[in-house]
Amino acid sequence: MTLSVENEAERAGPSSALYLNYSFFKIDPKWRWLNDIGKEEAAKELSALIEVANTKMKVRTYSSLGLRHDMDFMLWMISGSVEKFQTLASKIYSTVVGKYIETTLVYLSAYRQSIYSNNSIKPRFMLDSRPMRYLVVYPFIKSREWYLLPLDDRKMMMEEHITVGKKFPQVQINTSYSFGIHDQDFTLAFETDDLMAFQDLIVQLRETKVSRYVIKDTPMIVCVHKPIDIIIRSLG
Repeated sequence: MTLSVENEAERAGPSSALYLNYSFFKIDPKWRWLNDIGKEEAAKELSALIEVANTKMKVRTYSSLGLRHDMDFMLWMISGSVEKFQTLASKIYSTVVGKYIETTLVYLSAYRQSIYSNNSIKPRFMLDSRPMRYLVVYPFIKSREWYLLPLDDRKMMMEEHITVGKKFPQVQINTSYSFGIHDQDFTLAFETDDLMAFQDLIVQLRETKVSRYVIKDTPMIVCVHKPIDIIIRSLG
């Protein structure tokens, strides 16, 4: 059973935030020296834990194996409570797999309605749609000069930005706000079944006026959606 994100938001309260956590992990090379039976049981243990966690919040699992040197898999967690992220992290570290992993990167953010787009349009993670094959996650920071511009000027430039995005319906964006709770302004997570379409989108976005005010939009981390037991079995 997977908890609906909308239900989670309702349980958290009508005025409560909906938080997002992207936690990236790296496996210790010592893991590969475990016997196959031990690794198989460890994969089942972690899979059962994630299944239970999915009844209390939303948890999606992704592999970044072979795509980055500093991380092997990622958990995308969505909940009305940051304490639930801590509870799951603690339980993961209590498993066999948990003894062989370290957290290499975490992004924390919250859902807010955008002042630049139609507020009736919800991000894809709130629609309970099936996860698409790829997820590209990255932090996003704009210059202070951007926020000092008149709102109408910002809206005009963002309209150009949004128009470019609409040319790529096969790429779906999940924007969340990290102001005050993490180091970046936003955490962006693009879902797609076509990585080249995402690359084409980014190339075109580089040519919009908004890009003049971008301070940081790296690292761009490509993740592949897979069940956690398959991810663990792939680690060698």
